[in-house]
Amino acid sequence: MRSVRVIVRGRVQGVGFRWFVRESANAHAVTGWARNLRDGDVEAELHGTIAAVESVIDAMRAGPASARVDEVIVTAADPIAPAGFEIRSTA
Repeated sequence: MRSVRVIVRGRVQGVGFRWFVRESANAHAVTGWARNLRDGDVEAELHGTIAAVESVIDAMRAGPASARVDEVIVTAADPIAPAGFEIRSTA
């Protein structure tokens, strides 16, 4: 299992990025959450198999068609696997 926190920078708010992440996570059986940050970034926490989490991170690097991803920062997270994937309010 792998648990990571991901920060995505660029034009990632107002373009459906969190829903894009949720769809990718659900397609790969990855649990966690995604939320907008006040500085314009999107933050997500992902929990799942190594291959599944990597697939979601790869999708986040590409983003939805209307997004522009400038940077993706991945760090380790506590291995707490919530049920499902949720969209959270802005932090």
